[in-house]
Parts: sequence; C-alpha cells; structure tokens
Amino acid sequence: MSKTFSKESILPLVDHGHTDFGENKVQEAEDKWTEIKLNKKYLQLHMIGKLQTNKVKQAVKIFDYIHSLDSTKLAKKISEEQKKIEKKLKIFIQINIGNESQKSGILINELDQFYNMCIKNFDLNIIGLMCLPPAEIDPEECLSQKAGLCPFEDESGGLKMQRKARVNYPTSS
Repeated sequence: MSKTFSKESILPLVDHGHTDFGENKVQEAEDKWTEIKLNKKYLQLHMIGKLQTNKVKQAVKIFDYIHSLDSTKLAKKISEEQKKIEKKLKIFIQINIGNESQKSGILINELDQFYNMCIKNFDLNIIGLMCLPPAEIDPEECLSQKAGLCPFEDESGGLKMQRKARVNYPTSS
C-alpha cells in the first residue's frame, strides 16, 4: 500500500525492485504515479478502493488492476474506457459475501450471471474475486464455506490471494 505516502517515500522502494503498489484514490494515484510509471513501465498499480464511475477514465489510464468491480454500470464504463485507449486491466469482482446491506459488491447468487456478462458483453479480463467477510464471522470459516463459488476454472489465484490478505490483514467494516 502506497496510499498517503509521498512520491519521495515510495521511490526508494521502486529503486530496490518493488513492482506492485496499491492506491485507493484515483486523484492521489494520478498525482503520484503518472510520471513514475512513464519512466518505469514495469510497475503495476492496483486500485483497491471503491471506484466511482466518474473516475473510471482516469483510473483506466493509471491503474493496471482494479480490485473492486461491484456493478454493471462500473463494468460498462471500464469496458468503454479500456477500448478507447486499447488497454486491458486485470479485474477482481467484489462480492458481498455476507449479503450485508452496508457493503457494496455483487451478491453470491448473482455472481455467475455477473461474471458471464462481464466476459461476454464487456470483454473484461476478470482474474478473481475480492471478498470482505462480515466482521463478526471468522474469515477462514466464511471463505472456506464459499470457496466453491469462484466461477474460474482454476480460481486464477484471485480468491486465494484475496482470502489470505483479508485473513492476515483485517479491514474495518
């Protein structure tokens, strides 16, 4: 995570070979990373927070991954902007694994339909799922019960990677 850190704080990490960084605000990422990524094209930038549709144009330009695809409207907008600049992002579908009204994300019973729509209608490169289990439930228990829901033949590492991140680094609800 490089959010809230200055460009000057991040550059030593880049110089030491770190290649992947996460941001949760599009404007901050643009300000910080545009120049750096021009000179270091191998860097991979991850959008890890809620992405608003009015920020998609800028997000598609600067990010390589989006970890929070949570609606048809957002999928359509990402698809449109990718086509304009001939770029293909790696995308995680955010699922609302606990069906919590206060959290965004695709409901489990809508996942297959949403995934197929993203692939067929919007030509998105869906590589995995991003899940935030309810805070009051043991994340391992919740995710192991839902492990079979991943529509990917080999789970693309997505569910496993996000699962480990959530279990080891709990987020607030």
